[in-house]
Amino acid sequence: MNVLLSWLHTIAANAFALGLVIFLHELGHFLACRRLGVRVEKFSFGFGPELLGVTGAGGTRFSLRAVPFGGFVKPAGEDPVEGASAKPDEYFGQSWSRRLVIVYAGPAMNYALAFLLYTGLVWTKGLPQASKETVIGNMVSGFPAERAGLRLDDRVLAFDGRPLAGWDDLASSIHRAPEREVSLTVRRGGETFDLRLTPRRDESGVRGVVGIMPKAEYRPISLAGAIVEGGRLCWTQTRQTVTVIAGKLRARQRPDLAGPVGIFQMVARAARAGWEDFLFLIGFISVAIGFFNLLPLPLLDGGHGAFYVWEGIAGRRLSDKAMERANTLGLAFLVSLLAFATYNDVLRIRAERAVRARPPVEAAP
Repeated sequence: MNVLLSWLHTIAANAFALGLVIFLHELGHFLACRRLGVRVEKFSFGFGPELLGVTGAGGTRFSLRAVPFGGFVKPAGEDPVEGASAKPDEYFGQSWSRRLVIVYAGPAMNYALAFLLYTGLVWTKGLPQASKETVIGNMVSGFPAERAGLRLDDRVLAFDGRPLAGWDDLASSIHRAPEREVSLTVRRGGETFDLRLTPRRDESGVRGVVGIMPKAEYRPISLAGAIVEGGRLCWTQTRQTVTVIAGKLRARQRPDLAGPVGIFQMVARAARAGWEDFLFLIGFISVAIGFFNLLPLPLLDGGHGAFYVWEGIAGRRLSDKAMERANTLGLAFLVSLLAFATYNDVLRIRAERAVRARPPVEAAP
């Protein structure tokens, strides 16, 4: 019974998180169409067979479908017949610049959702700051700290037998020891014991990292400060996404992308951790989806935007055959990317199971 309730809770959390993010993405397209006078034929929450539906005064069919993980908007004239003239209230009856607004309204709504969630969380809970104490507040799955048996709320007392002055001392000691086995003296509850682990190299290849982060302390912040912080978090997440992926590609390393299985796991864990973590992760996913859709890849919003920018520069649309070829290549790339991300998820799950299968760490006498 408990297992069933846990699964239902996990499915409900994922349906809410992913459904909200993708639904608001499509709502952005819908609102832009309505604002620019483009008739919308369908606005659906979810995919698959229609469960409930109603046709609005403007002729839009609003529907709830069986699979609640997303949604879609279908403007009138979205698939024009070559040689036929589009009507003024149809999608391709608009100028390239107006279509550009419709295309980028979806990612813009994703960033707006993340900004509101980040701002609200910072304002209500306070501005998080790293604690100076050597208490582990978070860990990265699959990194040396988790594999060695460290846990959340463990306090690290010494590094290679030397007492630590604070978190900065611990971090700098780890940074100076890439690929060298070190010893950590740890206090967990009433027990004190030693653990041995080997820091791996970070993205730069210079510093050692083990995948631990300090606990967060919160200080009150004004609404204006929370607004600034919400915007900063959106920008920082976008910038880090670009720099991390670019660094991996330059180093010819495998990008650690999360696929559907990984996202499903992250949402489930955040939902169990508390409402703050859950809302923050929704904001994180919303920025990720918004940024991904900005990429100039065929079939994505950014790909459509690139076509329309070309149209504005060249003064003519790409031929249907050229767009079909581009979309075929884009589909092949996206399917390959999905398979690669799922492969990453499988490797991550295997690593986590291997860590859990290890015997518990014995306290030192």
